Amino acid sequence: MAAQDAFEQHKLDRLILVPAAQAPLKPQEVQSSSEARLAMLRAAVEWDCRFEISDVELRRGGVSYTIDSARYFRALYPHDDLYWIIGGDQLPKLHLWQNIHELVGLMEFIFLERPGIQVRAHPEIPGLRLHRCDGHLLAINSTELRERTRLGLALDYFVPHKAIVYIKEKGLYRVTS
Repeated sequence: MAAQDAFEQHKLDRLILVPAAQAPLKPQEVQSSSEARLAMLRAAVEWDCRFEISDVELRRGGVSYTIDSARYFRALYPHDDLYWIIGGDQLPKLHLWQNIHELVGLMEFIFLERPGIQVRAHPEIPGLRLHRCDGHLLAINSTELRERTRLGLALDYFVPHKAIVYIKEKGLYRVTS
């Protein structure tokens, strides 16, 4: 839903979804294999021609720094305007991102608001270009979705159906005894 909101509101030509191998500011976050996360993403959007998937960070492995992907996409699309879409809760942490001063020169940012989170940019990043996305605000995040799965609660209406089927078939995010 967030990808669709950003695509439509900002009239993007394409939207490339890039699963991280390991997010640097969330070292304990990944709880399924790269292959499983890529398969869930494919199941969720393969039918929708507006979205593409890049496994560049998964192939690279290790910690996924946005600057590395920004350099990759800048080389791939040297004449395009590039945007990185983030949750508004990431704005106060942007100053912690690897090579943030170079990154803001390579691309602009679209931020999605999250319910109950005060959105504020970190003022110490010169050249930061921000665009707000007023989409469908959902008060749920990936950690909560994994917890719902662990507890056996439904994911319907939060996650595309084909991704739910994959999660159930593979027994992802369940506690093993």
